[in-house]
Amino acid sequence: MNKLLAALVAGLVSVGAFAQAAAPAAAPVAPAVQAAPVAAPAAKVMKKHKAVAKKTRKAKKAVVTN
Repeated sequence: MNKLLAALVAGLVSVGAFAQAAAPAAAPVAPAVQAAPVAAPAAKVMKKHKAVAKKTRKAKKAVVTN
């Protein structure tokens, strides 16, 4: 119970210190015209995910059998 109480008090103190901190400087505004990044097609992402999942299953199976 003492650890819980100490954690709660420490949390309150840290929140108070964070609330009093100075606001960060504003970031410079980016130009209005920017090229949007091209996202990979969903099929390509799924293919990669399946390959990683297959390798993970093989690795787990190898660990279990050894």
